[in-house]
Amino acid sequence: MGPWSLYIIETDRGSLYTGITTDIKRRWEQHCSGKGARYFRTARPVRIVHTEKGMDRSNALKREAEIKRLTVAGKRRLIACKK
Repeated sequence: MGPWSLYIIETDRGSLYTGITTDIKRRWEQHCSGKGARYFRTARPVRIVHTEKGMDRSNALKREAEIKRLTVAGKRRLIACKK
């Protein structure tokens, strides 16, 4: 187990952004302030809709890649199952 977490953010356009971090709160604040990923220069983050915690960096990167390969419908199903 490690300090890395995966997160999915829903934007004001309804799109989903997936990323990894060691501090979700800090990363959220970076995205909201425009200092995070370029993706949020055109889409405003609305809320974190999914998190997975307790991974090492390697596993977090692998999980991020798995989720990024999902369709939007697949990501929505993942989010719905975790509620």
